[in-house]
Amino acid sequence: MSQESRIDQRYQATQKATLVGVGVNIILALSQLIGGFITQSQALVADGFHTLSDLVTDFVVLIAAKMASKDPDDDHPYGHERIETIATVVLGLALGGVGIGIALNAVDRLQNPERLLQPGVWAIALAVLGVVCKEGLYRYTYKLGKKYNSSLLKANAIHHRSDAISSVMVAIGVSASVIFSIPWLDALAAIAVAVMIFYMGAKLILDSAMELVDTAWESDKVEEMLTLIRGISGVQSAHMLRTRKMSANVLVDVHIEVSPHISVSEGHHIAERVMAKLKKAYDEVSDIMVHIDPEDDETAAPSRFLPDRNNIMKQIQPVLDECGLEGAINNIVLHYLDGQIEVELDLTKPIDQSTLIQLTQQCTAIEGIRTVQAKQCLTIEN
Repeated sequence: MSQESRIDQRYQATQKATLVGVGVNIILALSQLIGGFITQSQALVADGFHTLSDLVTDFVVLIAAKMASKDPDDDHPYGHERIETIATVVLGLALGGVGIGIALNAVDRLQNPERLLQPGVWAIALAVLGVVCKEGLYRYTYKLGKKYNSSLLKANAIHHRSDAISSVMVAIGVSASVIFSIPWLDALAAIAVAVMIFYMGAKLILDSAMELVDTAWESDKVEEMLTLIRGISGVQSAHMLRTRKMSANVLVDVHIEVSPHISVSEGHHIAERVMAKLKKAYDEVSDIMVHIDPEDDETAAPSRFLPDRNNIMKQIQPVLDECGLEGAINNIVLHYLDGQIEVELDLTKPIDQSTLIQLTQQCTAIEGIRTVQAKQCLTIEN
């Protein structure tokens, strides 16, 4: 499946799950708020406002999912999926804000006992209804998030799970307050809800921040990828494998060492096979950059300061003319290895031993050149 298809499916799943959440949250919020006021349960009213805030974050999810599903463009060549990450941060901030607001209100009531409310028995039923609805949304949303590997859906599912846990605390607090006729238990339950909500929000923000600073993929996955790459025909070794997550996708770049004496096209073909095998093995991998090395350059690059082809050819050409090889050269290949240059001459005609010795002696006297190999090049066409 192409990356574009996966992004489109993830958007459709996100839209579907979020609209289901909107419908459930509207009904539940109205039930909790109206029921909380009627039964005089502060914790239930707090949970109702919490549910109401979910509607705002649901629309944030919808907008972010739509924007993240856009195709790459000139300004965003890697796509727009970082928008999902930013939206997850917004979800975390919203959760944190709701948690702080609920806690401050509950603390204020505890400090002013005359403002404490005694919940009625129907508050228990409404609190239990909140638990059932929120847990159902969590299971439904997380299942889709896992299926389509959507960090935004998973974040929203965690949001629902935090709601379910807070509703459990509300149910416990309300039940205890009703059964034992202790009003401050209801307020205490509201504070417990606030703490849990704030924790979930902080975790979402931290996880998203780690992604925004290009945190690497799981170490065991990286090791698996290195093992896979090293087993591909033509790859002598692999190093400097770097990964970074972008929403549900993973970006990869890696250096592979190949024989220094193969052609550029063969090296490119090996790199293409590396990319194809990685994308086949890991659906999360959306973009791969493969750097071809003729030698291990992880710790040093000894050939970096050697002269380029133009400078070398200016020095080699007079030697070729002096040896009578003008017009007899089909191709000259330069190998930059271990801080020196190996020269391969493809000749259109054979040369005698004395000419070869003269050619070798004069070329290796040029700074940077280690060896010279001359051979007659024969072309056989199919």
